[in-house]
Amino acid sequence: MRISAPHVLHVAQPVEAGVARVVTDLVAAQAAAGLRVTVACPQGGMLTDSLRVPDCTVLPWAATRAPGPRLPGEVRRLARLVRDVRPDLVHAHSAKAGLAARLAVRGRLPTVFQPHAWSFEAADGVVARLALGWERFGARWAARVVCVSEAERRTGERSGIAASWRVIPNGVDTGRFRPEGDSARSGTGPLVVCVGRLCRQKGQDVLLRAWPEVVRQVAGARLVLVGDGPDAERLRRDAPASVEFAGPASDAAPWYRAADVVVLPSRWEGMALAPLEAMACARPVVVTDVDGARESLPPSGQPSCVVPPEDPGALARALTALLRDEPLRAALGAQGRAHVLLAHDLRHATDAVTDLYRELLGVVPAPVVPH
Repeated sequence: MRISAPHVLHVAQPVEAGVARVVTDLVAAQAAAGLRVTVACPQGGMLTDSLRVPDCTVLPWAATRAPGPRLPGEVRRLARLVRDVRPDLVHAHSAKAGLAARLAVRGRLPTVFQPHAWSFEAADGVVARLALGWERFGARWAARVVCVSEAERRTGERSGIAASWRVIPNGVDTGRFRPEGDSARSGTGPLVVCVGRLCRQKGQDVLLRAWPEVVRQVAGARLVLVGDGPDAERLRRDAPASVEFAGPASDAAPWYRAADVVVLPSRWEGMALAPLEAMACARPVVVTDVDGARESLPPSGQPSCVVPPEDPGALARALTALLRDEPLRAALGAQGRAHVLLAHDLRHATDAVTDLYRELLGVVPAPVVPH
């Protein structure tokens, strides 16, 4: 049976930060393209607040971030929701929603799983082995596993996950994230900005270990951490006076525009959004060499903009070099903006996901009516 107007159910557990932004962007684009869209997610947070678009239904799905004793109930609730909604396709975002959705659906409907970085990289020991074992087993219940970078796909393959892969790089709204516009900057002195959830994944603790050396080398340098998360209190305790905690921002673009350099010292990623957003605002970035990092940068980008993870010394040297070289910062910012416009515009990503749905469902595209 061929479907002309697919009904897509997005399932997401994170309601903040990058996953929430990706789901929000996909929903808006798919609703505008004429798809019926339903989102199941926990109540509250940025995701539910931002999904106020026509032709989108948001349904509460109570779920914790990590697997645990509540998982069987979460799966049962999601299975009932799927039966009530009767979607044509399920798109599960991140590890927890991917676990619950695949257990609830078990291949009875076309299911797209998008890990947004692998769960087994976020854990150690027994937990990591269990997470990897599930991903190997659960791949059978995904019609496609969508990775946001070739590196993320290769990590999955090397780890023994046998899936039907599709790589769709992340995209950002280049109209919203642009060089022109309001700036959040206050005070004086060179400014480094880090935007991201305050958690182990994003590596702000490594950045704080690197920061004293940057201040010794660059007089008056300041660091702003934009975001919130489970590590906020501990990071504040360890931070010197030259570090400001700005809290969460509904719009990070003013902070990118304020920055002389944007940094994201992650321990693992699929392809982080923050460096793409910063480059769209024509700002140079320093990132760690995790999945998706090199693919997100211009091919001609400076090698010094990519440093090893967990290396405060290399991070300090890269930040210092850029803060001391204004012409290089300007050149890298211009290259970054041009690269994002060419390779990471949001429309490329959302169109590719919608095309994947059509492929899986045998959808007949709507005829083009000449004007």
